[in-house]
Amino acid sequence: MTGLAARGIFAAVLTPLDADLSPDMGRMVAHCRWLLAHGCDGLAILGTTGEANSFSVDERIAILEGAVAAGIPPEKLLPGTGACAFPDAVRLSRRALDLGMAGVLTLPPFYYKNVSEDGVFAAYAETIRRVDDPRLRMFVYHFPAMSAVPVGFDVIARLRAEFGEQVAGIKDSSGDIAFMTRLVEAFPGFSVLSGSDHELLPVLKAGGAGAITAAANIACALAAEVRDRFLAGDLEGAEAAQANLSAVRRVVSSVPAIAAMKALFARAGGDPGWERMRPPLVPLSAAQRRTFFEGLDEIGFELP
Repeated sequence: MTGLAARGIFAAVLTPLDADLSPDMGRMVAHCRWLLAHGCDGLAILGTTGEANSFSVDERIAILEGAVAAGIPPEKLLPGTGACAFPDAVRLSRRALDLGMAGVLTLPPFYYKNVSEDGVFAAYAETIRRVDDPRLRMFVYHFPAMSAVPVGFDVIARLRAEFGEQVAGIKDSSGDIAFMTRLVEAFPGFSVLSGSDHELLPVLKAGGAGAITAAANIACALAAEVRDRFLAGDLEGAEAAQANLSAVRRVVSSVPAIAAMKALFARAGGDPGWERMRPPLVPLSAAQRRTFFEGLDEIGFELP
């Protein structure tokens, strides 16, 4: 990730937990290294898949500091810094910048619903102003199905007009390829990243930057194959790789996805500690485990 834009494949990284449900930095750092070794261009830690909103601000900062202290290159990290209270988003974003991270991924405040576009703009604008650092590269996190607070085209346009390259891109988890294409066309240099594995190739074809996705935790090599074949001009190969990637995503989405991927790493490494979840999330039930693992077997998926 350099300059204005993040490009390529980013895993929305899982957060392993210790027995007391605190972040397990040993497992997490090992997982981050594995992801970078198997095709990821960067790591979106502390997002939805990373259970970020189940951690306190102090815990989130400790995760950022722990990752960098363990040798994960900070320029590879795109941490989630969104919060309902914008001073928390400011604090998280400042710490990320101090640690050398090249960008932050920021949800809108997500408690109040039916917020006006003026309100959404104000929340982002106040955060940017209070971070008060020209190094800031903020990536808007648009996930209306989860946050219930959409970030519309006009909000992006206003933010770009006022803050320029500091509003560097978007993770769009809406699945609306027409919206993503409109952003690509309207804002040169603005990094449009799909939040869904299904839209990786369509976004690349539209001129977008890539994807930040949950399933990249396990299917990073498949996502990288889509990227590589597309960049090499092998559209037929890219389509085939995309079909395989989408098949994995469908299996992951057939059960609670975070718990499912943790269960897979627990099984693969013989490490039941991987299955721990922060309440209110819980591990897979026995029936869900069967559904998930049988689904992976049916499509012939194995971890790289």
